[in-house]
Amino acid sequence: MASENCKIYHERQKLQFCLLHSLNNLFQQEGAFTRASLNEIAEKLVLDYPNKQTWTPLSVVFKPHHNALTGNYDINVLIAALEGRGKSVVWHDRRNEASAIDLDGGENSLMGIVINVPVTRYAGLWKSRHWVALRKIDGVWYNLDSDFHAPQCFKDSKEVREFLDYIIGLGGEVLLVKNDKE
Repeated sequence: MASENCKIYHERQKLQFCLLHSLNNLFQQEGAFTRASLNEIAEKLVLDYPNKQTWTPLSVVFKPHHNALTGNYDINVLIAALEGRGKSVVWHDRRNEASAIDLDGGENSLMGIVINVPVTRYAGLWKSRHWVALRKIDGVWYNLDSDFHAPQCFKDSKEVREFLDYIIGLGGEVLLVKNDKE
């Protein structure tokens, strides 16, 4: 990926709020989602399925769909947040290569891509997952990873597919965000 200094909205990583940053980067808007709005979605998910939660003293911090202190939201929060904005999420079948994804179709159908990748930090002592948004803006695909200092543009769709195949090979998940609910 070639790095380019563009006027693209890009939030940087804070704590484990990568899902929050990914959504704001995907929507290209500061405050499109807030910590409070994602917490509200996570709490509503618990209310919708009350039997899924078993209370322990740690439940004050470690909620079923997020960590109350650091974020670390799960896939259910992502899907509910996007569906609340009229988007749909399609999980890419990892048995297929990224060539099965229509990256060059009209921007009216594919808003962007959210990937969830395994990460290891602190000399292997911390293993977690990280949310990253990819979006096509003015005909160019960008990696809007909140761990990056700035967005990174891909030179073409072939490079995006190679990147996605690499992510799938690492055990990452690829989620296609569609503009209209199907």
